[in-house]
Amino acid sequence: MSPTAVLVSCAELPSGDGDDDAVVPALSSLGFSVSWAPWDSSFDFASADAVVLRATWDYPSRRAEFLAWCESVPSLFNPAPVVRWNTDKSYLVELLDAGLPVVPTTLVPLGSPASFPSSDFVVKPAVGAGSRGAARFAGGADASAHVAALHASGHTALIQPYQSSVDTDGEIALVYLGGIYSHAFTKGAMLGSTVDGSGLYLSEKLAPVSPPLDAVALAEDVLDAASALLGILRAELLYARVDLVRGADGKPLLLELELTEPSLGFRQTDPAAVTRFASAVRQQLA
Repeated sequence: MSPTAVLVSCAELPSGDGDDDAVVPALSSLGFSVSWAPWDSSFDFASADAVVLRATWDYPSRRAEFLAWCESVPSLFNPAPVVRWNTDKSYLVELLDAGLPVVPTTLVPLGSPASFPSSDFVVKPAVGAGSRGAARFAGGADASAHVAALHASGHTALIQPYQSSVDTDGEIALVYLGGIYSHAFTKGAMLGSTVDGSGLYLSEKLAPVSPPLDAVALAEDVLDAASALLGILRAELLYARVDLVRGADGKPLLLELELTEPSLGFRQTDPAAVTRFASAVRQQLA
């Protein structure tokens, strides 16, 4: 009997945003019976051999419900403990404390006052996807109203100095499948971008890229450190996307580590990437 794989989405994008379209035939070619289903639908996820989070982009406003659902799914990739850790950007502070070069990050819990940098900075929710709720402010500005709005919606606020290299170089996203490097792509500045028709994320300008060696080295260190914090092997991560920017000194900094529902840029890389992804899914079942 063929193994079953379910690509998990949300009601607004029941079949994803198109980036995973080629994943379905790739999985089918390796013997899987494949379907899409929103995470909060009546689909019997417990019966599937592989339940793969792909476009669950409505979770920020329903995180507790989403995490409870994740805990109920036996064959979830990436698994529920990874999702719980990764859907709260407080993990950036943990990686910073582990000695990694991370964009400086300050958390402002609910009810706590905030202080703001003298240079340009960004305020965003600690739980969020697609840069929704993120705003850029000029150095010395008072962003208390934005912090208060995030707190009112139940979110811890996160403050980071704005990395000006994003305006010229954008971000670089390195994709790992089964713990092994697959491909990379660049992302243009998202702050100020238009909202996609689904209302769930900001549109991105993406392009393929061959990553520089220092970016690859940092991405490797990030995955090793995250795996150690989670108590797992890198190979246990079906997918990972490491988003980097250049700091003022020209060296790479971690902006985000996406282990839950990232777009993996399959439309920006070689066609064999979806086969590598399908193979990684099979590896998780071994």
